[in-house]
Amino acid sequence: MAFLYALPGAVAEGLIWGLMAMGVYISYKILDIADLTVDGSICTGACVCAVLLSHGAPVWLSIILAFLAGALAGGFTGLLHTVLGIPSILAGILTQLILYSVNLCILGGKSLVAIDPRANRLLVHMSNNPASILALVILAAVTITVLWLFFYTEVGLTLKSTGDNPDMSRAQGVDVSRNKVLGLAIANGLVALAGSLLAQYKGSANINDGRGAIVIGLAAIFIGLSVSLKIKPNFVVSLIGVIGGGIVYYIVYNFVILLGLKTDYLKMLSAIIVAVFLAIPYLKSQYFTKQKDLHSEEQSAGGGHHA
Repeated sequence: MAFLYALPGAVAEGLIWGLMAMGVYISYKILDIADLTVDGSICTGACVCAVLLSHGAPVWLSIILAFLAGALAGGFTGLLHTVLGIPSILAGILTQLILYSVNLCILGGKSLVAIDPRANRLLVHMSNNPASILALVILAAVTITVLWLFFYTEVGLTLKSTGDNPDMSRAQGVDVSRNKVLGLAIANGLVALAGSLLAQYKGSANINDGRGAIVIGLAAIFIGLSVSLKIKPNFVVSLIGVIGGGIVYYIVYNFVILLGLKTDYLKMLSAIIVAVFLAIPYLKSQYFTKQKDLHSEEQSAGGGHHA
């Protein structure tokens, strides 16, 4: 009964983290960049949204500015990588470190800023999970539609080609550096947007929000893709799968908490979930390859014996 009672909250949080994972999907799967900026940019989105709402700004403006703040952070990582030649993973770590100080400044030197749901018209809040889930499903559908339309434009297709084969793209006259900056800006904008929703849902923004976000994002991606690729491997289905992966992750997460696992071990649990879903495709391919080879050998042996 406790699990069923906690289920709507798990679904709502899963949808928020699924939106965040779509940003990670763009950087990791489309651009082929392991971007660690997200641990900072999700907190930036939460901080910007919380501070604006606490000063009376409308919720839609707070979300838009949170998105733009995350996009700036992602663009900065892209510039470190493309202009200064810093490896992408190190560029993300540097931006993440910078964002810790930036986020503290946004919060006015405090570690936490609260959002009063009675004084603000919030899009989502844990006090009303059914309404939050409905709002998040609509927002996820709109986001997927916008991304689908964008990635089938000329610019979007060149972004895909940049991740698939940067050398070939460069040979075709594509500005690979610009595309990386743009792609990381879009990815971190989505991550920060999810951060703004997370702050509204929890009713606060904390300077430590977002730690380990990349692990949750990757977990949602690999859980979602392991299922969605069996249906029809296309862009929209993959994004829906990522959203579903976020939901599944948080349902499992809440279930484990209800079983009595200490909160000290939750980060370890996240890492184990990601490791399992990363290992499954490899182990599956290894198993089926061995089975195929064994079957071929048996057929060859059988054919030789018959002859």
